[in-house]
Amino acid sequence: MARKNKIQESNSFYSVLRIPVDFASRTSYRRFEVHGRKNLPRDGSLIFGINHTNTLMDALVVLATSHHKKVFMARGDIFANPLIAKILKFLRILPLFRIRNGVAAVRNNTDSIEQAVDVVHDRVGLYLFPEGRHRPRHSLLQLSKGIFHIALDSNREFGKERPVYIVPVGIEYGDYFRYHSTCMVNFGEAINVTDFIRNSTEENEAVLMNQLRAMLSDRISQLITYIPDDDDYEPVWEIVKMKNEKRSGGLYRKMQRNRVTVEKIEQYKTEHPEQAQALFAKVRQFAEHRVKNKISVTSTAKKRPLFNFLWKFLVALVGFPYFVASTVVNAIAWIPTLIIKSRLKDPAFGNTVSFGGKLLVFPLVLIAGTILLFCNLPWYWASLGTLALLYSYDFWHDYHELCRRMVSDFRWTFKTKLRKEYKSLNLNQLF
Repeated sequence: MARKNKIQESNSFYSVLRIPVDFASRTSYRRFEVHGRKNLPRDGSLIFGINHTNTLMDALVVLATSHHKKVFMARGDIFANPLIAKILKFLRILPLFRIRNGVAAVRNNTDSIEQAVDVVHDRVGLYLFPEGRHRPRHSLLQLSKGIFHIALDSNREFGKERPVYIVPVGIEYGDYFRYHSTCMVNFGEAINVTDFIRNSTEENEAVLMNQLRAMLSDRISQLITYIPDDDDYEPVWEIVKMKNEKRSGGLYRKMQRNRVTVEKIEQYKTEHPEQAQALFAKVRQFAEHRVKNKISVTSTAKKRPLFNFLWKFLVALVGFPYFVASTVVNAIAWIPTLIIKSRLKDPAFGNTVSFGGKLLVFPLVLIAGTILLFCNLPWYWASLGTLALLYSYDFWHDYHELCRRMVSDFRWTFKTKLRKEYKSLNLNQLF
């Protein structure tokens, strides 16, 4: 297993860079939770299979779950530029090519898989997104076979020394497109590949990989709000949001409530297929009207929307001076991010852009602002100013979100016809 220039070797510069990156990743979310660490085996080598819904942020939030060394694999086409390839290697990312990249490109997988097996052998976590591409949905695409090739090769190479595991990982976001929402990373029960192979009577490797793929897909789906990827996805997700948006508790509990609601809906579909399709048609229509009127689903969960509007208005009024100050001092950060977002073909990259503003531009604002404060004010006022400055980038986004929901509550209050339409859905009685 001896290799020169291992991608998993320690690098002081990389370790130092991870400090601000991990901090920016965690604080890019209003609430960031990690669950299931107890499911990580300590007696073997770990390969992590993760759902892929929110572009680069998926890798960043997983990276921020612990200080342990990690190596990622990404689609091979982004390594086409030699300079980019060099940067990605420094960031501990290996390429994994797919058939769509061409037969010649797939041949390069031999070296990548050998390096990946070497990473696993050295007991460094190897992280893959086996869906192959991101998609902002509470569902799963069919998993590609790359992760299972690596697992089987690793088991052949050193499975007699220690077991090889595939650890399912589910990432759940409060919103795929709005910055400073919520994020939960959930580690599930690991698949012991070594035991699986040892106890299997199947000799065909393709069959073994398909069996592992089914197991991993099932286990990832249990870690998130999983909705079957069919024609009813949109109305089912709309119902789940309306049912569970207003309830309190942590992100894990909310995910569990979501799953219960999905189960009830699926059961209703099975037992009353015609009524279910009629309901879904009404939900689609309501969702269309809701979006047209620019009403957030959070507003539909409010029993007293006018009261919610009033307290949000008071909060917005009190926070307005801070918002103005945040707008001015962070202009160098938020103006470029808004311009870039307006030109994105895939809006799922929006959070990545906002994260980039926080990581790359906001530190300049913070440093310059701190220097100016301490040069012109007494130390105690300068200290308070620095604390206010520290949260200003996130506050700017939070204030926008507060105002969006405040206006939504106001509209919902006076949309009597739409509220009657919502009540006619009878969701609380059905689910």
